[in-house]
Amino acid sequence: MISAIYDRRSIRKFTDKPISQKDMTDIIQSGIKAPSSKNRQPWKYIVVQGNAKEDVIKAFRQGIEREEKGSALLPQSKQHIAAAKHTIDIMAEAPALIFVVNSLGKSIMAELTTEERVYEICNIQSISASIQNMLLAATEKGIGSLWICDIYFAYPELCKWLDSDGQLIAAIAFGYPDEFPKERPRKRINDVVEWRS
Repeated sequence: MISAIYDRRSIRKFTDKPISQKDMTDIIQSGIKAPSSKNRQPWKYIVVQGNAKEDVIKAFRQGIEREEKGSALLPQSKQHIAAAKHTIDIMAEAPALIFVVNSLGKSIMAELTTEERVYEICNIQSISASIQNMLLAATEKGIGSLWICDIYFAYPELCKWLDSDGQLIAAIAFGYPDEFPKERPRKRINDVVEWRS
């Protein structure tokens, strides 16, 4: 697994080779094996492939149009809309998408008590571990992946399309890579670690 950690890359170009049902199931099973706060296992995965992808991409594009026309959920992030449009093209090319939902989550618009906010944070930490497990399992199988947060530019539209209880957290694109990017720069260990003894 150490080699998968070091070899994993964010892939933005995919071949059209389909991913087998077994490989997708193995990847999702790896996500299910992640640790979770109080063993709540708050994750739910919605796999989108084939013709259904066109519908979810259409919903994403509608959200981007809404953001551009002034009814923006993220008005201070307009400089990232061009990148979100590129993300849509990547998702359209990928053979499989997984939308990851916090099945115990509240709406991102909800006002939360401190305790509810802590629960949300703990559940999102658990879901993030689940996503990382899936990325590493895919890497081990030679399948590329891209962890996508640009979904928030079309959050209401995607939630409506998904029609699922819970809080949409992220999307992941999966496919066989048609690029092999170099490792992106990382901060040095001495810049991010404080040792205490």
